[in-house]
Amino acid sequence: MSDLGDLRRLALSLPGAHEVTYKGNPWFNVGKKTFALALDGRAILKLDRGHQELLFEIRPETFSKCPVATVYWSYVELAHLDEDELTDLVLEAWSQIVPKKVSRPVLEAAAMSKD
Repeated sequence: MSDLGDLRRLALSLPGAHEVTYKGNPWFNVGKKTFALALDGRAILKLDRGHQELLFEIRPETFSKCPVATVYWSYVELAHLDEDELTDLVLEAWSQIVPKKVSRPVLEAAAMSKD
């Protein structure tokens, strides 16, 4: 079971990540781009479109659509995730907004640590 503290710790462990507060809620950014935020006990993550659509379909109790402009982000019920799954999702969200040259070595290191 994960919570906001886990989200914060994982997000801030990534290169370039920092926390800002917007309307009293924590947002996790790299530069001015947001990859995760917390709102009303849930996380909102910027996930890969194909992956989030799959998650909406197979785990609707945990993942749901969050409309942002003309795209969807993912509402995520933190309490439904274990730490490994949250780690993977935060890493995915972060990798959506940073350059590939930044994300590639971090993603490779994460994959190697699982083997």
